[in-house]
Amino acid sequence: VQLQASGGGLVQPGGSLRLSCAASGFTLDNYAIGWFRLAPGKEREGVACISSGDRGTDVRDSVKGRFAISRDNAENTVYLQMNGLIPEDTAVYYCGIALYGLGNCRLAASYYDEWGQGTLVTVSS
Repeated sequence: VQLQASGGGLVQPGGSLRLSCAASGFTLDNYAIGWFRLAPGKEREGVACISSGDRGTDVRDSVKGRFAISRDNAENTVYLQMNGLIPEDTAVYYCGIALYGLGNCRLAASYYDEWGQGTLVTVSS
């Protein structure tokens, strides 16, 4: 199992980024995928997740209306579209895969078994 997260960078407040979580060697659509973030001095927190087969999504309250998670099965990739970015969104973002769950989506890090390497998002003017 190998996940590759990408798409981070430096963006001004109010800007947008799209993060990608790509997989090799297996089909992402068969599993729940979650995006989490870790900011300096804070605990890791779930941002958004998507169930297998696109049966549902969940998004953290603080990013609702700004962030959206989706899949592109042809690309075997899960995306996190982030709009209206604010400085508090600055963090390293990780994608995780729940290999042994029932494909349901949860915003709990303990639910996920493997992680990508993380991509840094910096929101600053």
